[in-house]
Amino acid sequence: MVDMARTRLSMQELIRQRRRAGFVGRGEERAAFRRNLDLPPEDERHRFLFHVHGNAGVGKTFLVRELEQVAREKGALTAYVDESVGSVLEAMAAVSRQLGAQGCRFKELERLLAAHRERRHEAEAAVAGLEEEPEGPSAGSMVVARAGLAGLGMVPGAGAFAGVLDAAQLAQGADRLRARLSARLRSQEDVHLVMQPESVLTPVLLNELTDAAATAPWIVLFFDTYERTGPFLDGWLHETMTGDRHGTLPATVVVVTAGQRPFDTARWGAFADFMTDVPLGPFTEAEARGLLAGKGVVAEPVVEEVLRLTGGLPVLVSTLAEQRPTDPDDIGDPSATAVERFLRWEQDPVRRSAALACALPRQLDMDVFRTAVDCPDSEAEPLFAWLRSLPFVVDRGDRLHYHDLVREAMLRMQRGRSPRGWAQQHSGLARKFGEWRAECEVGCGERELWTDERWRELRLAESYHLLCARARVALPEVLRDFTDACDTDDATAARWARVLLDAGRDGDTEAVSRWGSELSRALTEGGVPAALDRLLSRAGLDAPAQAHAGVVRGTALRRLGALEEALREYDQAVALDTGLARAYRGRSYVRGELGDYEAAVDDLDHALALEPDSPSAHSVRGEYHRVLNHADQALRDLDRGIELDPAHHFAWASRGAVHLSRGDLPAARADLDRSLDLNPDYTWALVRRARVWRGLGDPARQLADLHRAVALQPDSPWGRCERGDALRNAGRVEEALRDYDHVLALDPDYASAHASRGAALAALGRHEEALTALDRALHLNPAYTWALCRRAETHLALGSFDLALADAERACESHPDDEHARAVRDRVREAAGQP
Repeated sequence: MVDMARTRLSMQELIRQRRRAGFVGRGEERAAFRRNLDLPPEDERHRFLFHVHGNAGVGKTFLVRELEQVAREKGALTAYVDESVGSVLEAMAAVSRQLGAQGCRFKELERLLAAHRERRHEAEAAVAGLEEEPEGPSAGSMVVARAGLAGLGMVPGAGAFAGVLDAAQLAQGADRLRARLSARLRSQEDVHLVMQPESVLTPVLLNELTDAAATAPWIVLFFDTYERTGPFLDGWLHETMTGDRHGTLPATVVVVTAGQRPFDTARWGAFADFMTDVPLGPFTEAEARGLLAGKGVVAEPVVEEVLRLTGGLPVLVSTLAEQRPTDPDDIGDPSATAVERFLRWEQDPVRRSAALACALPRQLDMDVFRTAVDCPDSEAEPLFAWLRSLPFVVDRGDRLHYHDLVREAMLRMQRGRSPRGWAQQHSGLARKFGEWRAECEVGCGERELWTDERWRELRLAESYHLLCARARVALPEVLRDFTDACDTDDATAARWARVLLDAGRDGDTEAVSRWGSELSRALTEGGVPAALDRLLSRAGLDAPAQAHAGVVRGTALRRLGALEEALREYDQAVALDTGLARAYRGRSYVRGELGDYEAAVDDLDHALALEPDSPSAHSVRGEYHRVLNHADQALRDLDRGIELDPAHHFAWASRGAVHLSRGDLPAARADLDRSLDLNPDYTWALVRRARVWRGLGDPARQLADLHRAVALQPDSPWGRCERGDALRNAGRVEEALRDYDHVLALDPDYASAHASRGAALAALGRHEEALTALDRALHLNPAYTWALCRRAETHLALGSFDLALADAERACESHPDDEHARAVRDRVREAAGQP
């Protein structure tokens, strides 16, 4: 027996069929696209790119959807992307998801997209603490690293702000950041995935498309609402289609873009012979009359009125034609708009009411429909199906939304007819979205919520309806939420600014619209620091909200390396809210990066008094104590940090370094082993453990750890310099010199590399060159005791006894308890014949 359920078309398929049956007009455009798919790619007449463009309402999306159906009739695999994506990676994910639903699953791309989402969060944390620097970060090195992070677009909201940084600083920052991420992430593949996701993922997408091309005659990719997606997609699409840096596209791929503006001729001009420009205007009178006749609308007074009202805009002609008006008496008031006429011609009052009610949400599914529309449950499904079939309703599968022209008219109508009813309806929607949001919050902490995409979506919808219902009351709360959105990522901050724009326009509330416009512009021009500066200067927030915004702004500035400005923000936040632990923590990190470790410890004392069970605060304070040579305090803090979070590899490594400084090599080895069990690629711990192996007299294991560290961070000056020292001590001096030279190419002012290079040159008998290197080391660090001792020995080898003695005496004066310095001085005195 045939399974009838399987042979029947779905509701959505039936609706699309009926819509297509009534599709009139754009015959030339459809025919040109169909002919193109009849031509082999090798034919000079074949075009690889179609760009549809025209003003709102001319039917771009309808035509694109029609072209998609034409492509499918030709056996093509298709994917449709619109403004619901906010980045190139999200566009790739949409293509992968849709082609996967057609039987071509992009498994490798799916895996890497998931890995990117996870690793990006780890990467953003890589500059939040101090574990990346071996001896505590200097302000300069942190500026360079954060510059690299900003230049790569990885600091939330800071992409535009990065534009003020020097290009060389950005390039150097990218190199330094790569070294930092190598210590944090699991592999070099992960580092590349985080730092250059488009470069890593685009070749994978192209390979997946090539495999898929073997299963279908064509692959057609549609990019709609290009006026919104083009700013981030256009450059990538151009490079992918016209260059081969990422690989090659199958010749059977056709791309269709659709937006309000023509293509950028400066970018695409050379591609003109391979693309088709499809400008759309309103329907001609003949096309509009044809559509109306196809719906049975032939009474001339009615036809003339439809033509007058719609101006030939396809979405409006289709909307009015759907009601099939035949009676000239229905024309009525000639000043009525097309949308008002559509509602008048709809005879069913329940349908009229549903069409108006469903214009209120920005998008809707069945749950939102049931909230918006007052009807019995038994009528909900057929009424929703009717709504879905309307010409101005855009169906995205799981969500519907109205065409902007129609929705704006319906919103205006409802707001003007009954301001109280408008507020009540929006309040009801806000209440329901709030209930759904509250369900998502069960068992989640506040910061966890902001990483939950579903929660953010519900909160945005709730905020939109609250602003439409009671703008004066809702605006301060939504502005406070904007601060948390800025603390999350760029896309979230932009969406919060957009909801202010939308609610201000739809609710005709100038104050809300102005905030949306100003925050959007600030984000574009200066990132989160600029947007929050605008918020703090004009929003009239209460003291706790100002403090919170200041902390978020300070964090963004700190990640960019603008440390002094970040410090001012944290100072103000602490003054506004002395109970805000995060403000003290943030200020402590800035002070640590500026080298003011005593003040940094004091801030963490305050933070821990407010949040005594913060494992990271204990661990970082322990690290600060280690840098200050407060071994006992460091151990107490690190013990507590490990007790609170035994899986924190940083705390184990820092405690191992404390044990190493005290000469307790077994304890140091045990802690560093544990850190590396938790994170095998943690280079800071590898280099520290190499020092333990040196102390234990095991040069083979020492070099093994250092080789591993250099493999993970090939451009880390610290790791290479340590390996150079180990090679030099093992008698492999020429190899050591190569490491020192590599370090100095990366950082010409790395004093330790100059000093070690001097020692290596002296070991080879090249004493004059050795003196030059040691002079440079001591110019950079005049109190460098080890370099003073090495220079004294070099002067001694050259017979310059006075110079040798001066260096040896100076070394002992600066470090009277240094046994090595005293031994060098004794040798020099003996050689000089002094007692």
